[in-house]
Amino acid sequence: MSAAVVLVSLLQCIDNSKTYFCGSREAAFTYAITAAGVAHAITAACSQGKLNQCGCDREKQGYYNQEEGWKWGGCSADIKYGIEFSRRFVDAREIRKTPRRLMNLHNNEAGRKVLEERMKLECKCHGVSGSCTTKTCWTTLPKFREIGYLLKEKYNHAVHVEVVRASRLRQPTHLKVKQTQGYRKPMETDLVYIERSPNYCEADAATGSVGTQGRLCNRTSPHTDGCDLMCCGRGYNTHQYTRVWQCNCKFQWCCFVKCNTCSERTEVFTCK
Repeated sequence: MSAAVVLVSLLQCIDNSKTYFCGSREAAFTYAITAAGVAHAITAACSQGKLNQCGCDREKQGYYNQEEGWKWGGCSADIKYGIEFSRRFVDAREIRKTPRRLMNLHNNEAGRKVLEERMKLECKCHGVSGSCTTKTCWTTLPKFREIGYLLKEKYNHAVHVEVVRASRLRQPTHLKVKQTQGYRKPMETDLVYIERSPNYCEADAATGSVGTQGRLCNRTSPHTDGCDLMCCGRGYNTHQYTRVWQCNCKFQWCCFVKCNTCSERTEVFTCK
């Protein structure tokens, strides 16, 4: 089974999105979670024996920690293989020497770093009558939803950066935090962006934003699906309609199903 075949669908959708190619914080999040997703999926497939090229982490087999009384055992997730595959697979797209290349590579690595830092240690006790004389331990992957939540927080606090160019060739060489006194590089796990996000409230063909006019919204929700936020302060329209469906269905001998017709009056809300 080919690892590339397993994961190529993660990248197929991005080429059709104009917004994706601007250097916004949304692009930063997309790159980071894609790179982390590739590493996570490959590492999980290795541990489950689904790929011929890899398996459990051999470096963590047989080691015994005498002070703490535990040894490596079981099948530790080979996160190093997953991360290295992600670098070869995802980063290969970044060929041209542009500011976006530096931004993309940084966010790819940030996503993988967040995943690596959240690897978990699981242990099983061994001993008489439930005592824990020794423990066998192994590393496991976190739930990917946990990584998604962490990267969403990183997105909320993404760092605006600018490129530093080589003085002679004027090619972008690295990134620094924008609008700070002195020189400071972004942290390894920071998500970074070089362009401010477009106005997603209004339709804009140039950036690929379709706006929120006509979008369904939840009148009572305080979250992003709520009409107050979704409609960007423009208000919303109320639509009433009658929903009809078959209900209270019962089997009749022999041999057909008899149903009642139920209906209800309901409302939906769309942004102005």
